[in-house]
Amino acid sequence: MRQLGKPELDELTLGATLLGNGGGGDPALARLIAEQAIDDYGPVTVAKLDEFPDDAQLVTVGVVGASTAIVEKIPAGREFIAAVRALSSYLGRKVDGIMPVEAGGMNTLIPLAVAVELGVPCVDADGMRRTFPQIEMTTFTLGGISASPMSLADEKGNKITFEAITNQVGERLVRGSAMMLGLANALASYPMTVAQAKATAIPDSLEYCSTIGRLLRAIQRRENGAWQEFLEFTGGRKVFEGKIIDLDRRTTTGFARGTVTIEGFVDPTCTMRIEMQNELLLAIEDGLPVVTPPDLICMLDHDTAEPVTTESLSYGERVTVLGLPCAEQWNREGFLDVVGPAAFGYYVDFAPLNGTIR
Repeated sequence: MRQLGKPELDELTLGATLLGNGGGGDPALARLIAEQAIDDYGPVTVAKLDEFPDDAQLVTVGVVGASTAIVEKIPAGREFIAAVRALSSYLGRKVDGIMPVEAGGMNTLIPLAVAVELGVPCVDADGMRRTFPQIEMTTFTLGGISASPMSLADEKGNKITFEAITNQVGERLVRGSAMMLGLANALASYPMTVAQAKATAIPDSLEYCSTIGRLLRAIQRRENGAWQEFLEFTGGRKVFEGKIIDLDRRTTTGFARGTVTIEGFVDPTCTMRIEMQNELLLAIEDGLPVVTPPDLICMLDHDTAEPVTTESLSYGERVTVLGLPCAEQWNREGFLDVVGPAAFGYYVDFAPLNGTIR
C-alpha cells in the first residue's frame, strides 16, 4: 500500500483529463473534493488488489449524469458518502475498499475522497481505463459481474437503492432517476469481492493514469523526445490536426450529445467528424471510421497540449486528435456487444488502431 497526498494529484488529474476522452466531467472539480478530503482526513491509502483478502468487499463510486450538467451543478461531495453507505446498508456488510469504476474524468478522483473519508483504501484498479457514458460499459459486465444492487444519491439527501436483472436495464433505471434528480448524482454500484475484481478489473489504473499525466506534462514543457515516449508508452498515434469549423452540442436523454467537425491544417479539404455522447466516441475522416470504441479518442489543444473536454470545445479552436488503444482486458469474447460501435448506435465496423480485429 502507498499513501497519496495532495502533491500526487497533479499528474493524476492531468492523466484523468486525457483518459476522460473529452467527457467524464472535469477532473479539476473532483480534485477540489479530493484535496478537501485529504486536508480533513489525511493522505489516501491506495492498495493493489493482491493486498486485500479475496473475500474483502469492494464497491465502485462515482458521478453519473451529463458532463454539461455537472459544470453548472458541481457535486457537493456528501452525496457520494451517502450512496456508499446506502449500498453498504442494503448489502448488510461493511465496505472494505472503494474502487473507481473508470480511470478517466472525475470518477478517477472522487473515489479517493470517498475512501479517505470512510477510512478504507482506494483500489488501484477500475473497469474501463478510460471513460464510457453508460454504466454497463465495463470489463466487469464483460466478466459477468452485476452492477446491482446500486444506490443513487443527490446533494439534497434523496437516495434510491435498487436491483436490476441486467446491467443494461440498470443503466436505464439509473439514467431515468438521474434525469429527475438533476443529472449530476452519486452512484455506488458493482459490489464485488476482491476475488471477482481480480478476474474482471483492469489493474494498476491509477498508476497508469499518473504516468500518462507525467508524460503529457513533459510534452507541455516541450522536452526532447517527450512525444515519442508518450506514444510508445500508450501505443497511440496522432490521427488528425486541424481547426474546429463546426460544433453541435445538446443535452438529451440524460447525455451530452453532439458532433464536432475539424478542418485539416495541411489540406483544408480534409475533414474529421467526431461523434460525442458525453465522451468523444467515433472519429470519421473523409467518410471512413478512423478510431472506434472501445479505443480512445483524446483531443489536445494544438499549442499547449492541454486536454480538451467536450463542454469546453469552441469554434475556431486548434486541436490535435490522438487515438489510443484500449486496455488489453477488453480483449475478451463479446466486447463489441458491450462497447463496440453498435452499442452506441453507430453502425460501422470496428476499426482497431493496431489494424487487426481482436
